[in-house]
Amino acid sequence: MTQNGPHKKRRKVCVVLVDRANFGRLKPVMEAIRDHPELELQSIAAGTMVLERFGRPVELVKASGLAVNGEIYTELEGSTPNSMAKSVGFATVEFASEYQRLKPEVVLLIGDRYEALAAAISAAYMNLCIAHLQGGEVSGSIDESARHAISKFAHFHFPATARARDYLVRMGEAPEAILAVGCPSSDLARRLDRKLASEVVNGAGSGAVLDVTKPFLLVVFHPTTTTYGSEQGQMEELLAALDRERMQTLLLWPNIDAGADHISKTVRIFRDRNAPDWLRTITNLTPENYLRVLAAASCAVGNSSSFVRDAGYFGTPVVLVGGRQEGREFDTHVVPVAPRREEIGSALVYQRTHGRYEASTLYGDGHVAGRIADALARLTPYTQKRLQYIYARNQMGNERAVVNGHANPWNRDGARGVEGDPAQEHRAGLR
Repeated sequence: MTQNGPHKKRRKVCVVLVDRANFGRLKPVMEAIRDHPELELQSIAAGTMVLERFGRPVELVKASGLAVNGEIYTELEGSTPNSMAKSVGFATVEFASEYQRLKPEVVLLIGDRYEALAAAISAAYMNLCIAHLQGGEVSGSIDESARHAISKFAHFHFPATARARDYLVRMGEAPEAILAVGCPSSDLARRLDRKLASEVVNGAGSGAVLDVTKPFLLVVFHPTTTTYGSEQGQMEELLAALDRERMQTLLLWPNIDAGADHISKTVRIFRDRNAPDWLRTITNLTPENYLRVLAAASCAVGNSSSFVRDAGYFGTPVVLVGGRQEGREFDTHVVPVAPRREEIGSALVYQRTHGRYEASTLYGDGHVAGRIADALARLTPYTQKRLQYIYARNQMGNERAVVNGHANPWNRDGARGVEGDPAQEHRAGLR
């Protein structure tokens, strides 16, 4: 078997899945990798993907006919800042063991989860090439820092928007290392049969039976880790606003971030004290069914990034609550509000009155996954990263050669073309 012959060895691409949202956005990419003649799909399921209380979303991966090569348990119970920090350490160790066993050529990560940060740390220190989806974006919570950290570990990038691409370049990432633009969840949305069956909503979970042929709300509210301790009060305000409307509502339980237990407890107390006949809670949905619910909802309320990204593709009105998505790009379908019942209620009335918006392709045109798979097959893996902009000028006047997919910062004489002359500047400061 030769590298260039008809039986070219397939490149092993290891996809890291750490929560249900990860899989929803990566599923089209995983399918494209699986079907690509030059690629071999591997995947590791970690984080809440393997936990029973989150419905073990890893089973959805297996049911889709996609490879799951490893399952690792990394989450320390508690949903506190301390437990999150320790979980990063556990995950770093476990990912290293899996990479050693699977020996991928490229590790594919998405987004800004702390579990993905651990996967990036392990891969980088093992000299594995990292490709990162959804870098260059801006948001609230610790996710903002984790996302940029992963981008700095990554060797190649697949940002979701043109602005995110520009931000990556401004962060010092090489323009030629940015291989495609767009969010692959748009592929899933494009090909989706949007018909929503009642059993999708009422066949699991608990609470009121919803009539999906009539208007309903979709609510997802996760904690913002950088304001840990405020989530209970914010959830109380959100529930109070919903209780005033008393419109049939499907609420998904929050993720595992610090403060999640406080949100879940607040929902349970509200449910026990008020017995709302308009509220149904559910743990998990398949990626396709989640998008069907999002597409059918009269309005989405909360702080999920899917409300900013995926809801726009369907034109679903959104009331975006709090600072968790602060700074993210969004289209006209989103109305941001503070976590106060009056603001939430007013925005909800406005969005319900407005109705659906024109569909947006801000986060993808529905043909993203194939471009990502093709780029993964074409790229040349490398290990040594540098800030690209400090080598913008070659002082010797030589053209920069392209090495490992990057413009070579070393000229033919072995001297680096660095902006200015830092050595002389430092010497002047020591005189």
